[in-house]
Formats: sequence, structure tokens, C-alpha cells
Amino acid sequence: MFYKINDVKPLPDYGLLVMFENGEKKKYNVQPLFSKWEAFKALDTTKGLFEQVKVDTGGYGISWNDDIDLSSNELYENGVLV
Repeated sequence: MFYKINDVKPLPDYGLLVMFENGEKKKYNVQPLFSKWEAFKALDTTKGLFEQVKVDTGGYGISWNDDIDLSSNELYENGVLV
């Protein structure tokens, strides 16, 4: 099942607040991905890039650029309900 995203907002310390179509809001911490995936290190080393997060067309994920993205399922399943 896909959980469509309506909106995403960057938070301090590499957190994201993700609003889903079903009305749920979840917090997701991106920082652990810096050591797991090389591309995600750019969110820490490129000033201002993290704040440029946007919802992909259709709401099935988010992205920062062509190399860095996350699926809606990852955010929903591993995010913390707020």
C-alpha cells in the first residue's frame, strides 16, 4: 500500500514533518541515512540543500534533487506519529 504525501517540512537536526493524505503526521529523522547512503551526505555538507525538500509529483515520495529521494512508504513505516 502507498501512503500519499500532502506536504513535507524540514525540521531542526535533519528531521522532517511529513503530512499524509490520510491526515496522519509523522516525524522522520534523515541523519542516520548519512552513513548508510553516500548521496545523503550532501544534505549535511551542502548548505541549504536539506531545506529544499519537496513532495514529488503524485505524492508518492519526497526529494531534494535527482540523486536524493525517499519513498512515501519509507517515511510512513519508519516515521514517528505526532
